[in-house]
This record gives sequence, C-alpha cells and structure tokens, in this order.
Amino acid sequence: MAFESESCSPLDSLWKEYARAFRDWDDLTLARWLAQTLGQLEGRAWRLSHPLVGAYRLGAQSAHERQIWFKRLATPPAAYAESPCCRAPFLPLLTRDVRESGLICQHCSETLVSFDEISADVRAEIEAWAQQYEPVHAVAHWDDRQRKRAGNYDSAYENAAEQAEQLLARAGRELAPKLLNSYAAAIWEDQDECLEVRPEDVPV
Repeated sequence: MAFESESCSPLDSLWKEYARAFRDWDDLTLARWLAQTLGQLEGRAWRLSHPLVGAYRLGAQSAHERQIWFKRLATPPAAYAESPCCRAPFLPLLTRDVRESGLICQHCSETLVSFDEISADVRAEIEAWAQQYEPVHAVAHWDDRQRKRAGNYDSAYENAAEQAEQLLARAGRELAPKLLNSYAAAIWEDQDECLEVRPEDVPV
C-alpha cells in the first residue's frame, strides 16, 4: 500500500498518519473492528476509493503485520471464506492487471485468486475487459517514437483517459458485482494514476 513506501511523498506520509490510529489499538479491539466492518461490506461491490474501504485497508494492513487473523480473536461473518494466502477473510480487489495478477488480497496484497481460478461465468468478460484496457493504459507509457507517430500526443492521452474512465465505470457497474456470486464482497479499482483518472471521474 502507498503508506508503506520508504521514500514518502506527502500523500504517503498522510496515509502513515491515518494508519497510526489502528496501530494504537490492542489486538482484540482491532480484530473486532475488522470483523464488524466486514459485516458492513458484505453483499456489495465497493470502490477502492470509498472511505470505508480505505479505513478497512489501513486496519487490515496493521492486522496483517500483527497476524491478528492467526490469533482467532474475533469471528468474521460466516459468508467470508478463509483466504489461502494469509488466512484472513476473503476480500478480493479487481484491477486492470487481473490477467497477470489475478484478484488481489486486501489484507496481504498478494494474489488471492489467480486469473485461471476466477469463476468461468465471469472470467471471459473480465479477460475481454482487461484486453481492451491494456492498450488504453499503455498510452501513458508511450516512448518518444510512439508519441511522434501519434502526431498529437496530448489529444491521444486525453482520449485514452476518457476511455479509461468508461472502462473503469464498466468494471464497477458490470464486472465487480458478478464477483458477488462467488465472494461475500468485492472491491474494484476506480482510478488510473498514469492517465490522471481520479475516482470522481468514474461515475457508475
């Protein structure tokens, strides 16, 4: 997560400040808060930028460092399976890199579900979406030769940003909700920093 970076930007420092609140909690308090918050998240697909998700991710990071879920101090809602990567409750994140990284665990940031293990009824749609997103995102990383070939790079960049907004909105509107057929809750990435697409640019 951003606040774990060694060379901190102002935003990284801010996230570290936010995270201190959870680090001051004792293990039992943190475990109970996480379990209760999972109950609030259950049954919906959430934006990565949602304040409740942001708070949960900060608490989950602290819990992972302290191995809270191994201690079995609180019982998560029954709808959440145990993750194979860190034994925390299953809480997957859908990103544009899903074909390479699968669905990401919100507790340890490792691959929670490999792409091939995603339910077949939604995997084909997600793959088509990711394939469509890849060349759009790549515009932000064009080299000088590619930029010259495009003629007006600023226009190409702006067009790519607009396409990214639409594709991210589709992920939140159509794809992430279908993950609820397999998981108690799901989170979807609603920004693209490379294309300067912010969460507020992505209506669902």
